[in-house]
Amino acid sequence: MTKSFKKFGCLASMLGTVLFASSTFAASLNVKELAVGLSNPWGMVFLPDGDILLTERAGKIRRFDMQTGLGEPLAGVPEVAAVNQGGMLDIILDPGFSTNQTIYFCYSRPTEGGSSSSVARAKLGESSITDVTDIFIADSVADNGFHFGCRLAFDAQNALYASLGDRNFFKEEAQNTDNHFGTIVRIDTKGKPIADNPFIGGKAPEIFTYGHRNVQGLTIHPVTGEVWAMEHGPKGGDEVNKLAKGNNYGWPVITYGINYNGDIISDKTHMEGMEQPVLYWDPSIAPSGMTFYSGEAFKDWQGDLLVGALKFTHLRRIEMDGDTPGEQHEFLKERKERIRDVTVGPDGLIYLLTDSPEGKLLQVSPAE
Repeated sequence: MTKSFKKFGCLASMLGTVLFASSTFAASLNVKELAVGLSNPWGMVFLPDGDILLTERAGKIRRFDMQTGLGEPLAGVPEVAAVNQGGMLDIILDPGFSTNQTIYFCYSRPTEGGSSSSVARAKLGESSITDVTDIFIADSVADNGFHFGCRLAFDAQNALYASLGDRNFFKEEAQNTDNHFGTIVRIDTKGKPIADNPFIGGKAPEIFTYGHRNVQGLTIHPVTGEVWAMEHGPKGGDEVNKLAKGNNYGWPVITYGINYNGDIISDKTHMEGMEQPVLYWDPSIAPSGMTFYSGEAFKDWQGDLLVGALKFTHLRRIEMDGDTPGEQHEFLKERKERIRDVTVGPDGLIYLLTDSPEGKLLQVSPAE
């Protein structure tokens, strides 16, 4: 059913890109704390049996059972470079998980000269992972702990997308398609580039899109099958983008943000050959975790975009009319907890990870 939007929706229809500097503070929802004391939890995925597999940035993967609670860290996890923003990051199931028990995770891999975002494949057991193999190691080594990206998503053709950040001090490299700084790559389950990737004959044939800063939201549209990405801007200019093969999303040549010290990064927000975001935020909300809602628990939210906010500590719902954003609503702000990841469970409820040395797994249901 088409939604009736107020002024924001109308503006979006006219301009295609819209700035959201404000939103509606929404009524509280019911929140249940399923697990506490997690060390900066970062990514999660539901298993077919209803358990949740989640990561802790310090270098752990855990299983959460709805009946028995949080399990011990799984054995067999490789060493991670847990420095600043780096560590064990996103996690996802193989499309054939029910028969092959295979998982993938993205992590900051220690290497000579610093660390690099890497995608690994492994077999999941009850208390360990085995057969751990790095299937993709990004050509974006840096000796700092910033801007790893590391969100993962599978499309309907079983292609795996991984976001790779610009590593902070190398932002100009986000325009260079000869390496993986500031890109989103598309690979198969063995880590090989998909045959029709746009730069298949180049030095970084895995690249699908480029010109990104630090993508920490990556999801597949449930109707169109298109890939959507959400990235941190600097001071201002957080973006949501709809991805298309070979497109340049502009960073740092065009941006709606400035440096944290107030210096201008670029005086341009538009340029021919560079894509405009579906929406952007100024001031920044520091978004992390993104999914489209599909479920029965929140009947009025079908097709809406759910986003976690780190800086402004809330769950954000963006009303969507197809690809057009409308009104935005903030939830749970009173809890003052940084939201790192957002997913919808098989029960239609919303599950959140809070980013803290004493992080939590939350279950969100409609208010009674």
